Amino acid sequence: MDPECSRLLPALCAVLADPRQLVADDTCLEKLLDWFKTVTETESSLQLLQDHPCLMELLSHVLKPQDVSPRVLSFALRLVGIFAAQEDCFQYLQQGELLLGLFGETGAPSWAAWSVPSVRSGWIQGLCSLAHHPSALHFLADSGAVDTIFSLQGDPSLFVASAASQLLVHILALAMQGGASGSPISEAAAWPVCAQKIVNHVEESLHSKATPQVTQALNVLTTTFGRCHSPWTGVLWGRLSPPVASLFERDPIPAVHSLMDLLLSVARSPVLSFTACGLWEMLAQTLSRLSPTQAGPLALGTLKLQHCPQELRTQAFGVLLQPLACILKATTQAPGPPDLLDGTAGSVLTVDALLSSKSACVGLLCQTLAHLEELQMLPQCPSPWPQVPLLGAAVTILRLCDGSADPSSSVGGRLCGTLGGCVRVQRAALDFLGTLSQGTSPLELVLEVFAVLLKTLESPESSPTVLKKAFQATLRWLQNSHKTSNCSDLSPDALLFLGELFPILQKRLCSPCWEVRDSALEFLTHLTRHWGGQADFRETLHSSEVPTLARQLLRDPESYVRASAVGAAGQLSSRGLQATPASPENPENRQAQQGLLMDLMHILSTDSEGFPRRAVLRVFTEWLRDGHADVVQDTEWFVASVLQAVSRDLDWEVRVQGLELAQVFLSQAMGQPSLHCPYTVGLPEAACPSPGPEFLQTLCRLPLLEFAFCALLDCDRPVAQKACDLLLFLRDKTAPCSGPREAGDGPNLASVEAVLQRWREGEQSQPLGALEPEAMLSLLRSLDLEGLQGKLAKSSDHVEKSPQSLLQDMLATVGILEENEADCY
Repeated sequence: MDPECSRLLPALCAVLADPRQLVADDTCLEKLLDWFKTVTETESSLQLLQDHPCLMELLSHVLKPQDVSPRVLSFALRLVGIFAAQEDCFQYLQQGELLLGLFGETGAPSWAAWSVPSVRSGWIQGLCSLAHHPSALHFLADSGAVDTIFSLQGDPSLFVASAASQLLVHILALAMQGGASGSPISEAAAWPVCAQKIVNHVEESLHSKATPQVTQALNVLTTTFGRCHSPWTGVLWGRLSPPVASLFERDPIPAVHSLMDLLLSVARSPVLSFTACGLWEMLAQTLSRLSPTQAGPLALGTLKLQHCPQELRTQAFGVLLQPLACILKATTQAPGPPDLLDGTAGSVLTVDALLSSKSACVGLLCQTLAHLEELQMLPQCPSPWPQVPLLGAAVTILRLCDGSADPSSSVGGRLCGTLGGCVRVQRAALDFLGTLSQGTSPLELVLEVFAVLLKTLESPESSPTVLKKAFQATLRWLQNSHKTSNCSDLSPDALLFLGELFPILQKRLCSPCWEVRDSALEFLTHLTRHWGGQADFRETLHSSEVPTLARQLLRDPESYVRASAVGAAGQLSSRGLQATPASPENPENRQAQQGLLMDLMHILSTDSEGFPRRAVLRVFTEWLRDGHADVVQDTEWFVASVLQAVSRDLDWEVRVQGLELAQVFLSQAMGQPSLHCPYTVGLPEAACPSPGPEFLQTLCRLPLLEFAFCALLDCDRPVAQKACDLLLFLRDKTAPCSGPREAGDGPNLASVEAVLQRWREGEQSQPLGALEPEAMLSLLRSLDLEGLQGKLAKSSDHVEKSPQSLLQDMLATVGILEENEADCY
């Protein structure tokens, strides 16, 4: 332990033991415990107690709980556990009967403060810390602590109850590992006393008629099989599987969710023989007994298993498909694929679940769609995947929601009434529909998908969240439309769809709801990024008013919309699609492009919200990286104008993005590949020529260096880190230009360093002034950028996080150290 901490510790222990003192808050006590854990990882706990008698005095004082606050009691219980985790210290504490006085039946459980949940939680955490050696097992068996843990499983505090179950698993695993020998115990007759006591308690709870007790037992077993993968778990399951199986004979089945979690936890165990232990039969029985809503999560979990028999996989997949099969049966007269529609097992239950109430119907459909969406993305996805019926079901559900479905039965009519206008089901169906775009579908079904998406996007009843999901699904289907035409461009049918979509998009860009305008602009940005270079797409876009409307939204009253409009307009401009004339060489088009540049400069300089200004910087950086015509025309003016605006910006993210733009400019000017180019990864580094005198003169004329040096002293650490990286990059690339001068050489270096020193002192009103190339190179060499980079890599409170500072703060809060004010961190 640090000498200064040793000096402060007695005073702190005295404060903690004094009920009249206002003890520091829980955060400080947590940090204090973390520090003791760190100390005991490298030092002897016994030696620590012997060298610091104040610690033993504090712990002994806790045996008089009426004189100690509950907060300090909880802290002391956990601290004793940390010390007792080392067996020699455990025995030392046991000799003085401190452990029995705290953790025995007559200890903390008999205190008046036991009614405080934090004290019970501290007691559990203390036991969990000390239960790491055979001596602890004997203590737990003899002290009555295990019985107290059993009672805490039903604690009214969920945190305490959960911690009690976790502690039982911890003790059971320690006991079954054979204590110090480390050899696993596989015979039930040789189980230690603690293990037998826990297993007997779990078995009795499984036979209980009270559902809470059954749930507690199942949770303990689930955690055990999830954490412990030793052979003894097979013996444990062999003993407890009969009472678990007997739960299925009850009506209703108790603790269904906990029971499913247990079965899946056992099925994922790498050491059990599932065929021998009858697990697959138990899973099949469970799937057939549960209601459709209950069986869905178990079916999905079963399909995720690595070594699941095919017959069980088929049954589980059928459970997931059953609700959608009922939807199709209720809305069509035509017979469908037998594997999806002709299954009768469970169909009556599923129809009942769909029609019992609106909440039940909505819940079952949303759960089913989410499970199938997740399943399609997994390696364990069933093959063949029923793409056509699933796609038909998703389209049908959306039609039921928008009222355009034609039900073929009374069930279908009731579903129309139940699902009409249901936003929650629409969102789930659109998510699933977007996922299905990855599969191969017949053209007629793809056209149905486009039709239902158009109707959803056009409907005045569609909510903003539904429209956002519809835009996302539309984009995914357009991206994958080439699968039906063996071409990477938009298919003819997709282009026809876009022709119908753009008038709807125009309408949505004029929506009174800002969320809708925002979603429409994001969709337009993605469309342009993917197909802005395709002639047919350009022609379709130019025939609409979409680019003009997007440009007008740069003045939208909502900042999120302005930010999305900046992104959309920037993308359109990059593709030469900003103005209505079809030819980029058209003078009117060039004026529109240049007008957009000035509009974005105006937003960067004057917009009161940070989102649009950040969006402008992203667009400008992309323009610079891609060689946008307006940027190439006068790159020096462009960079200077942007950095002048950014240097005055109060938003740290804008300043970071400005430094990113500066680095892209430097990389291009020095002949370096863009730092974000994915094609440069793994390529050998080519020898790049050093920058010439003209470039260095240009660099000195720009405000780039002044901006970077000022950012180096920025109070926001990400800005300073980015500036440091930029200057290191510049210094390394200009090193060949530097002569053998010393750091102090250079025509005006002294005046520049004087300005920087005043900046460090907070006086940043004086500009850096014009720099000569030699002074710039000398200044870069004189700065300890590597040292600054190392300092910036540390957290801003690394000094205040020291143990010494923590102890000083805690003492300062009670006036012990008047000369040292508490740190505010």
